[in-house]
Amino acid sequence: MFDEDMELQPVLAESYEQIDDLTWEFYLREEITFHDGAEFNADAVVTNFDRFLDPETASPRASLFEPIESVEAIDEFTVQITTDEPFAPLIPHLAHGSAGIISPDAIEADENITVNPVGTGPFELENWEQGNEIVLARYEDYWGDSAILDSVTLKVVPEQSTRMAMIEQGEAHFMQQIEPANVGRIDSLDNVEVVTQEGFGIDYIGFNTSVEPFDDPLVRQALSMALDSEAIVNGLYEGYGQVATNPLNDIVNGASADVEGLEYDPEQAAELLAEAGYEDGFSATLITNDANPMRVQIAELAQDQFGELGIDISIEQMEWGAYLDRVDSGDTEMFILGWSISSGDADNGLHPLFHSDNVGANGNQTFFENDELDELLDAAREEMDEDARQELYQQAQQILADEAPMIYTLHTDYVVGVADSVNDFIHYPNGQFPFWQISISEEAGDSSY
Repeated sequence: MFDEDMELQPVLAESYEQIDDLTWEFYLREEITFHDGAEFNADAVVTNFDRFLDPETASPRASLFEPIESVEAIDEFTVQITTDEPFAPLIPHLAHGSAGIISPDAIEADENITVNPVGTGPFELENWEQGNEIVLARYEDYWGDSAILDSVTLKVVPEQSTRMAMIEQGEAHFMQQIEPANVGRIDSLDNVEVVTQEGFGIDYIGFNTSVEPFDDPLVRQALSMALDSEAIVNGLYEGYGQVATNPLNDIVNGASADVEGLEYDPEQAAELLAEAGYEDGFSATLITNDANPMRVQIAELAQDQFGELGIDISIEQMEWGAYLDRVDSGDTEMFILGWSISSGDADNGLHPLFHSDNVGANGNQTFFENDELDELLDAAREEMDEDARQELYQQAQQILADEAPMIYTLHTDYVVGVADSVNDFIHYPNGQFPFWQISISEEAGDSSY
């Protein structure tokens, strides 16, 4: 896992070493049990990876471990992972949430582990009312330092105003996703602190590059130059974010500051549209989801600014699940989404989103295919020398800046509200926040959260 400085730390693996270019060995901690009492050992790890890499499992993040050839138990607490080619991002990818190890007994029982997860962590699932709340209880047999809190309750509260009222009135200790316009209100409260954290993610307007007119890079470049990302960051987001020129922000391993992006230039945008044969504009539909009001505002700004070039944009809002299905299927022209680079490595930010092997539900929802880019991304996966790998990613990022399969709008900050009674809260750049180290200072002595 990552620590608060985003440095990788062994957890279930007590230590690990690279044997050769294709082989890694992991030495597992002993005397660990899953929440259902099953023993954690090398066989459990093998069972998990066999399931994860099985095509029938259809994991949407299988591409993170595509080069793995075998996972073997050398002895009870030693696991060897062999790849079919050198695989530089293996270790950060193992810190990705999709690589979490779950009980082999739960896998064998063929339970729906998506909603009944059984892990080894400091909290275990006590109750899940889908669409309402999740209750986690402290796992008393946890192998490490026990969680301080008895329980953690995560409530689903779609309305921002209701969430704000809950934290104002002390009904909640923590609030996610404060919209920028409401930061001042939360910040003015005597009992709540606003916590911000630069994130690994990218928000973007994607083009379906397999349909006209977005199969033409000139059109994509024109629209990229017609949208004022500074207005998005400083206007809509009130400065809580960074203007993006490519998918990677500067805290991601492999990001390059030397990539030349497409800057806001409406006049140049008009010239590019004319060169592409669309001097009179065209009509298109931009879809977004109803779960994120900020993306609706971005859509409306794009509608206005593209309209100045004669481009008639219709905005369609959809329910989140149906929206994702539509984007995955390619039944789009333009859409708004985001991507979190949870491993903190460029491979996780570029390979799923842009490699031709991943078109559709695996991440490449712009259906962008570029042979040169594929070769660079494949080579960067295999390159073990960090300087050489950095050069490959710089070339890849420049192609993505030039070809513009999406408008890179901004790298968003996490903006959350935390009650003053919460001690030792940390928000990581990958979006995670550890509950097990948190304590609550309240006169009533309540140790739930």
